[in-house]
Amino acid sequence: MTRRPTHPGNVFLEDVMKPLNLTVTDAARMLGVSRKALSEFVNEKASLSPEMAIRISKATNTSPESWMNMQQKLTLWTAQQNEPSNVIPFPLDAVKEG
Repeated sequence: MTRRPTHPGNVFLEDVMKPLNLTVTDAARMLGVSRKALSEFVNEKASLSPEMAIRISKATNTSPESWMNMQQKLTLWTAQQNEPSNVIPFPLDAVKEG
């Protein structure tokens, strides 16, 4: 995957908040989180936590797994941009023989 996956906060902002004309303050109140926590999430300053995924899923009638999958793809993509170069592969032939 070469393109950076979309942050779940951006998806929440564009696909949920904007169509419903919700402000960060209103959405935060409805989700039961602080305005600061939601603002950091939709502005891509914070990752999606499992707790936030559950709150969003309850509010939007979606699955928490779908939201966590978005975060996992982004997290893994980000880590792959800085793959370590000092890893030595295990001798798998020796493992298969044993």
